[in-house]
Amino acid sequence: MEKVLGLEIIEVVEQAALASARLMGKGLKNEADAVAVEAMRNTMNKVRMRGRIVIGEGERDEAPMLYIGEEVGICTQPDAADFCRLDELLEIDIAVDPCEGTNLVASGSNNSMAVLAISEKGGLFHAPDFYMRKLAAPPQARGKVHIDYPAEKNLKIIAECLGRNIADLLVIVMDRPRHKDLIAEIRATGARVKLISDGDISAALSAVINGTGVHALMGIGAAPEGVISAAAIRCLGGHFQGRLIYDPAEVNTPESEKWTRAGNAARLKEMGVEDPDKVFEAEDLASGENVLFAATGITDGDFIKGVRFFGGGARTETMVISSQSSTIRFVDTVHILDKKQFASFEI
Repeated sequence: MEKVLGLEIIEVVEQAALASARLMGKGLKNEADAVAVEAMRNTMNKVRMRGRIVIGEGERDEAPMLYIGEEVGICTQPDAADFCRLDELLEIDIAVDPCEGTNLVASGSNNSMAVLAISEKGGLFHAPDFYMRKLAAPPQARGKVHIDYPAEKNLKIIAECLGRNIADLLVIVMDRPRHKDLIAEIRATGARVKLISDGDISAALSAVINGTGVHALMGIGAAPEGVISAAAIRCLGGHFQGRLIYDPAEVNTPESEKWTRAGNAARLKEMGVEDPDKVFEAEDLASGENVLFAATGITDGDFIKGVRFFGGGARTETMVISSQSSTIRFVDTVHILDKKQFASFEI
């Protein structure tokens, strides 16, 4: 899968990032998302594959493009039989977030990315549009921390695994009212807290990648982003656990007022989740034999740079993580957007 789709998948996230970056800092979060979605979809439909969106922009009625269940790839087009042999089709599941951190793009803030994860058909968990309690930690703490432990216990374990004091640790938490008690608990241990407004895929990866200065992600965020994070973290060998939040009282957001605990539990059962309180490991959420994750920076981040425009062109940086080859690649690409105006670029 990596050898067949690797370069094409990189181009998919690059084009989404390029489109969104044009609107960076202009206060247009919805527009930044829309152009990223369109660019990602158009590029996907040029790839020789039969793909199915399992995590995307929402249900079909709410999302005209990259909706859950949408088929993408050149082999899904009406004339596919002319150039796609059925016995050669590569069928894959795709989880996308064309503009992770739309508010970050709108404000020109760090850590917005265009991301996707792919696996063979059935290899990615089809997460409902629920919230998820998450715990991400470095590879050294894998299997030793647990989402059910108090924050203090997990931080002690992480500190021991890394050979540090708890006061040396930095924990990312989304800046939400629901995390008031969690933030207080973390601070009481002596650890430091970095509050973020958006972008918990980037935050989860920062907790796993050595050298970012981040040592854990804790708290509640969106479940679809949890699956994408899990795909990358599984490839990186880090720790990720998630539990779906089906009780509206746990998140207490305006959109959750239309939910009911019983209704959400029933929906999970329909999806095959018999135990609504199940703790999902990274391997549960990204269970495929082969998993590939790609992220292109829209704005500068903790581990990849954002899009940089210059006369007649642009430069992107993409991180590609593969479970198949056990590699992490950083792809630096110069895009010639206008040959007549193209100027030399600096290293």
